[in-house]
Amino acid sequence: MSTTPGTPSWALVPGVTEFTPKIEPTQQEVTTYDAEGWSEQAVTMLAWSIETTLAHRAHPTTGVFNAAQEALRKAARSFGAASYVRVRYYDRNGAPDAQEGTALVTWEPDGGGPDEVDTIKVTLTGSGPLVEITNPVAGGGTFAAAETKTLKAGGDA
Repeated sequence: MSTTPGTPSWALVPGVTEFTPKIEPTQQEVTTYDAEGWSEQAVTMLAWSIETTLAHRAHPTTGVFNAAQEALRKAARSFGAASYVRVRYYDRNGAPDAQEGTALVTWEPDGGGPDEVDTIKVTLTGSGPLVEITNPVAGGGTFAAAETKTLKAGGDA
C-alpha cells in the first residue's frame, strides 16, 4: 500500500464475506408531443458504489490489524483528500470484468455479542467515473485498495 502520489501500489483487502458493486442511473423524463402518448426517459447521470462486509481480525501474534483494512478505516474518519481511496476490483478467474475508481469510505462496525466474529460494513461511494480496466490477473483476483495519495484501496484522488 502506497501513501505517495504516482503509480498506485495495490494491496489486497482481506476478509471479504460479502461484495456488492452497484451502478445506478439517474433517469429524467424527456417526453415530447412527438412520443405519441408514450413516456420517454433519458439517463443523465451514473452513480457507483460498493457495499462489502469484512471479517475484521487482528493478527494472532502481533495484535495488529491488516494495513489495507486500516487504510479504509482511517479514510472513513478523514476530511479532504485523505477521505478518498482508489479502488479496483476484478474477476478472480481472469474474466474481463474489471473496474477502477476513486471513492469515499463509510466504516460501520456491525457490533454483536462477545462470541461473534467482528465484522465491518464498508460502503465505498464513487466520486467520479468507474472505469473499465484490463483484468490485472490471468487466473486470480479480488478486491484491492490504495490510500488517497495512493490507497489501492485508496489512491490519488
